[in-house]
Amino acid sequence: MKVAGLALVVVAVSSLAVLVAAPAAQQPAVSRKILLKQDSPIPGFEEDLALVEIQPGGREGRHTHPGSAIIYVQEGTLTLYYEGKPTASYKPGESTYIDADKVHEGSNTGTTTVKVLATFLVKKGLPMTTQVQ
Repeated sequence: MKVAGLALVVVAVSSLAVLVAAPAAQQPAVSRKILLKQDSPIPGFEEDLALVEIQPGGREGRHTHPGSAIIYVQEGTLTLYYEGKPTASYKPGESTYIDADKVHEGSNTGTTTVKVLATFLVKKGLPMTTQVQ
C-alpha cells in the first residue's frame, strides 16, 4: 500500500513538473552570441560586437545597457520599443542607435527570424545587459 501511494506521488509530481516546464519550453528563443570583445581606447570602456537572433514571436524583455549600442538589421523585421520614443520597425539594411541606460526591447512579430548585429560601447566590468520590470 505504501509503495502504491509513493508511486502515485512520484507520478503526480512528475506530471506537475512537465506542466510547469511546458510553457517555458514553448517560449520563442532569443539568442545572443558575442563575436568580438575588446578593450576600448576610451579608458574604462570595452567594445563588443554581438549577433542577436529573435525567433518569430520572440521578445528580448525590457532591458538597458551600461553604454551605447548601434543596431544593424541583417534579416527579418525588428520591432523596437524604446523608452520615450514611438515604437518603430527596422528592416534589413536599416540601423538604429540606443543610448546608454535607456529602457528598450526588441521583438519579432513577423514569420522569419530577426538577425541583427549589435555594436556596444559599454562600461568595463558591468553586465552588458540588465533586465528591468
